[in-house]
Formats: sequence, structure tokens, C-alpha cells
Amino acid sequence: MWQAVGLGAIAGSRTMSAPAITSHILSHHHSANLNGTALRFMQSNKTAMAFRLLAISEFVGDKLPGTPNRIALPGLTGRFLSGALAGATVYKAGGGKAYIGAILGGSAAILSTFGMFYLRKNTVKGTHILDPIIGGIEDALVLGASAGLAKTA
Repeated sequence: MWQAVGLGAIAGSRTMSAPAITSHILSHHHSANLNGTALRFMQSNKTAMAFRLLAISEFVGDKLPGTPNRIALPGLTGRFLSGALAGATVYKAGGGKAYIGAILGGSAAILSTFGMFYLRKNTVKGTHILDPIIGGIEDALVLGASAGLAKTA
């Protein structure tokens, strides 16, 4: 359960990082529970590579001035779906019901999206540190949390 929630929280901060870490873990540690399901693609090395590239692109894109707020509907929807995918996959891989993992991951993504949005906004305002620098710190937190989740897998 906590991996699904943790991955959802990561999705709220960086959309593509949650499926990237999920697919990375499962491409190295296949789960028989995913065989024959629609989520089996998450165990593929090609899927893991594609999500890694998308995650790296997002780390760069997040710092660009024209990047929309994460709480705008398209970004919020993407983060929810990303958290739901990662949560469903990891929960199913562990023997649970995919829909429960999707609910946990998607819900955590929504909460994390708003939490990280206001935390970053208020940190920039309160410290006068440039937003891209705060975004870089957020990236480091995402990478650290991802590494922590990978170790518990």
C-alpha cells in the first residue's frame, strides 16, 4: 500500500517519474502477478527506457518559463493518471487488486500536486530564490524518494 501512495506522491511532483521508477523496478524484478494483465507492459525494458526519457525531459521542461502550472486541469489530470498507473501496477505486482492501487496512487498524486505547488510557490516567494533553483531541489527530492522506493522493492 505504501509504495502505491509513495509513487502517487512522486507523480504529484514529477508526472513521469512515478511510472519511470515503477517500470524500472519491474523490468529488473518481474512479477508473475502482472502476467496476462494489461499492466504487463510495465515490466518491459523498452517501457522502462521510454518512461526514463520522458522523466528526464520533464526535469528540463519544468524549469522553462512557459510551463503551465501543475494544478491546471491538463497537468492535474496527467499527474492523477500517472499516479494511478504506477499505483495500480505496483499494487497488482504485490498481489493486490489493481483498482485499489490506482485509487491510492491517483489520490496521493492529487494531494501531492497541490501540496508541492503551494510549497514551491511559497518557498520562492518567501526566500526570493529563483523558481528554477527551487525546482532543482524538488527534482533532487523526487530522485531521492524514487531511490528509496526502489530499495524497498
